[in-house]
Amino acid sequence: MKKNIIYIGFILIIFILASSVLFNFNNRKDDKKEYTDVTLAEVTHSIFYAPMYVAIEKGYFKDEGINLNLILTPGADKVSAAVLSGDADIGFAGSETTIYVYNGGEKDYLKTFAQLTQKDGSFIVSRKKIDNFTLDDLKGKDVIGGRAGGMPEMTFEWALKEHNIVPKKDVNIDTSIAFAAMSSAFIGGQGDFVTLFEPNALQIEKQGYGYVVASVGELGGVVPYTTYFARNSYLTKNNNLIKGFRNAIQKGLDFVHNSNDEEVAKAIINQFPDTSLKDITDVVKRYRKIEAWPKTTEYKKESFDHLQEIMKNANELDKKVSYDKLKYDIK
Repeated sequence: MKKNIIYIGFILIIFILASSVLFNFNNRKDDKKEYTDVTLAEVTHSIFYAPMYVAIEKGYFKDEGINLNLILTPGADKVSAAVLSGDADIGFAGSETTIYVYNGGEKDYLKTFAQLTQKDGSFIVSRKKIDNFTLDDLKGKDVIGGRAGGMPEMTFEWALKEHNIVPKKDVNIDTSIAFAAMSSAFIGGQGDFVTLFEPNALQIEKQGYGYVVASVGELGGVVPYTTYFARNSYLTKNNNLIKGFRNAIQKGLDFVHNSNDEEVAKAIINQFPDTSLKDITDVVKRYRKIEAWPKTTEYKKESFDHLQEIMKNANELDKKVSYDKLKYDIK
């Protein structure tokens, strides 16, 4: 009996030692895992981009061997400039910028490889409360719009014309104010209306400066609104990396579509330390309602064609570009 106890004890000691060695080996293996640094320039920091922040917070990029450095670069033109100069590896903004760059004659032009949002993410905010708002309420009024040639402004003008309202004739649109300064300009007394992303629109409401009356996304239709792009040379050289990047974004989209609003809000709350969980949840609900996020990262031809229609409508398209020319197919 005593011998059996000693034998069992000996076996347990060997098991514990073996487990310890295996645990330490796995830890060293994880420590030695190599990551590739990727700098991503985002056009603005908004709850609109919840699936991407989910991918960051849940470690999906790390799972793909990517050490992501996210930098804020306000304005799609500045995002494309950062990518073209090499200050950023990947750009995150409206696809219109890839068309501008290509038509500008850039040899190592930008190609899109994934999409995150499919609707305009801005909301029309009124200084006065309006019940049963329609776009006709904008006639004769001053609206703080986005940068001329940018997706927010072009989509807004498209929606107006679709409702037989002529921009700058029936409605006075101010496109001179920097994107990041639109909220403060409205709070300061400029404009009867302003178009804002979240959480800015909600903050204006909570502070008592205005009321959200409509979603531009609902009015503008499906477009490749915010996408990921890089120089053609970078994409071809780093195909596997780009595949991993896309996979991380897809996991983020899957999480958003398979989770409720509060679960999504909890996942991204660290990205918005000045916004409460309730407010983030409310904003996620707003964006889900307008179907802002596609099911997959696929960059579709029909939405690209619609984008060029919107650009042409805004007199911002010098010439149409082939979808195949500006889409990167991941191998």
